[in-house]
Amino acid sequence: MKLAANLSLLYPGLSLDARAVAAARDNFKGVEVLFPYDISPQELAKLLGRHGLQLILVNTPLGVAGEKGYACLPERSADFRAGLQRALAVCQATGCAAIHVMAGAPPTDTDRSTCFNTLIDNLRYAAPIAAQARVTLTLEALNREDAPGYFYYLPEQVAEVIQAVDHPAVRMQFDFYHSLREGLDLDQALRQMLPLIHHVQFAHPQGRHEPRPNDPPVAAALRTLQQSGYDGWIGCEYIPAGDTSAGLAWRDSYHALLAMSQRQS
Repeated sequence: MKLAANLSLLYPGLSLDARAVAAARDNFKGVEVLFPYDISPQELAKLLGRHGLQLILVNTPLGVAGEKGYACLPERSADFRAGLQRALAVCQATGCAAIHVMAGAPPTDTDRSTCFNTLIDNLRYAAPIAAQARVTLTLEALNREDAPGYFYYLPEQVAEVIQAVDHPAVRMQFDFYHSLREGLDLDQALRQMLPLIHHVQFAHPQGRHEPRPNDPPVAAALRTLQQSGYDGWIGCEYIPAGDTSAGLAWRDSYHALLAMSQRQS
């Protein structure tokens, strides 16, 4: 369960190149970049390569007006497909193997079943293309306070979509932060979704700051994840409360918890 630095949030105030330098200095090997579309895919690949960093996750682009994606929005499938191609171009250049597909926040007067069917159709179109490129498409529930109106806010809603698409290239992105913000029993929610999970992220639910691995619900979920055999990345998608590097002291308790869990299993 390797830790990946989210370069869109960590090391604020620095350029992307300086963030990459800092992440490598702090011994990260993998990184997430949410929206790497203000730099060419080839330049991004060179930048990360200079610092020995592996890009593990990008998002499909936001809309020109800040829309949180297009995948569920009726009559916006052309925009979704164009965004997918941009994300796949990044993956092709960098070797990134996962794209978080942003579903979008439909207008309040839009029928939910129409949005659901639109999302399914778009994912059924995208899944074989992604699979051919050896890329997994991930779907993530976003909590209602941070992302009001987003198409899904609970893991079980995401699971319904994944099961309807029924393609191995479409999986779940499970974020401890969003689940805790929704007041879920984190460990129970994780256990229910384990067969569908491809990628995990975490942050503390208050302020979206540094995670606290020893908080009981987080510790229980981390043990469950480890004991399940999950060997993917955990994205550090949080807003540093202060200096990013100094705040990484939490990694000591993370590694200690996993070591103890492994001895007990």
